[in-house]
Amino acid sequence: MKNGRIPTALLCLLPLVFSYPLLKGRRNNTGTNLLSAPDPTYVPGTAERCTDEGFGAITLDDKGVMHYFRGDSTWTGFQGPTQNLSETWHGVSGPIDAAFRNYNEKRPLEHQRIYLFKDTQVWSYFEGKLLEGYPRLIGQAFPGIPDHLDAAVECHPGECRTDSVIFFKGDTVYIYSFHEEPAVKQRRWATLGTCSAAVRWLERYYCFNGINFTRFDPVTGQVLSPRPLDTRDYFVRCPGRGHGHAARKNATLLSIQDRCSNRSFEAFSSDDRSRTYAFRGGLYFRLDSNKDGWHAWPLKHTWSTLQGVVDAAFTFESRMYFIQGSQVTVYLSDQIYIPVAGYPKPMQEEWEVPGVTAVDAAFTCPHSSDLYLIKGKKLTLVDLNTRKRFGEDQTLIHAEVDSAMCNTHGLYLFHGPSFYHYKNVEELLSTVEAPAPGDTRSYFLDC
Repeated sequence: MKNGRIPTALLCLLPLVFSYPLLKGRRNNTGTNLLSAPDPTYVPGTAERCTDEGFGAITLDDKGVMHYFRGDSTWTGFQGPTQNLSETWHGVSGPIDAAFRNYNEKRPLEHQRIYLFKDTQVWSYFEGKLLEGYPRLIGQAFPGIPDHLDAAVECHPGECRTDSVIFFKGDTVYIYSFHEEPAVKQRRWATLGTCSAAVRWLERYYCFNGINFTRFDPVTGQVLSPRPLDTRDYFVRCPGRGHGHAARKNATLLSIQDRCSNRSFEAFSSDDRSRTYAFRGGLYFRLDSNKDGWHAWPLKHTWSTLQGVVDAAFTFESRMYFIQGSQVTVYLSDQIYIPVAGYPKPMQEEWEVPGVTAVDAAFTCPHSSDLYLIKGKKLTLVDLNTRKRFGEDQTLIHAEVDSAMCNTHGLYLFHGPSFYHYKNVEELLSTVEAPAPGDTRSYFLDC
């Protein structure tokens, strides 16, 4: 067993604790919703964020911080105090009907801009400043989109067909595309119902109706939540509330889901779309998308059938491989992750590697069919095209490795809180002295 693993009984708790989004925190802020005394941020005479009114609009800003709107008030982040809307967002007064953060890399002057909608007008902000030319009529800024909206949310390519925005009005949605004709497609999503606010969070989409929210498919409008959940238990900190707060008091669980703790990671991997992950104790951290937060997630949040500790992970030809003990599981990784039928299967059945029944680490490098398996100081090479062992095993100068990852920046070997960087496999095998170690937490996890 690797250092840092936890008992199976504790792993069973994790999907309950981390199944829904928590808000982006700063360094060492795990986003947990612990029970607390009365809200210390509440100022008498101002609006209270934890009432059962819900919010009229929600959006992330260009820094990845969540903003909530209701009437003339706004709240920032997981536990920010009540602020006056017009003082925080200059040039606009409440109530706000809808809001979203634009995603449009092909149009840099529009990318990461924040849009606030009220009645017939729209305001646009970047880095907290109102942009020149705003407010504008909604029909001028977004031709074909109606006034008096209920909600809006951006949709990224790979999750929708192209960069687009989903506008909600009643049970009708207007899908506005920046790069297709016609620009607006109208749909009726009756099963989803009315959304008073909507937001995209870590590649998932949420519809808020009053204080409750549900997750939905941004292409079909299908409801993906088994039941509506209360916003105050997941998105904002409220005294006496919180999902799984008892389990979060467990120090072991907290250290596992805190990316900045001293616990080592069992695996690192970067897939064909440059999505980079760190795995620890049945959870994963997304490393390439910190604008969506630094929180730990259960594996099934992204890989629907995966659970337990991941020993190693790597990609090859739009497939992502996970090694757990002697078993291999494979997912297609073009856009979303789809499990490949017939898995998991034994490592010995997947590749001809006699004597290799478990690994400490595994990696592939970009545009290569070479798979490297590490067990102790032994490095085994497998040709993924033939699925056979290739050549003789090599001996590493590293006595122990927890995980490994190879990307366009080179090869990284991880052990405990440290990593060792090599230009490539050839440098690793030819060196007689390990390079100076780097700090994994500061370099990869912004701690």
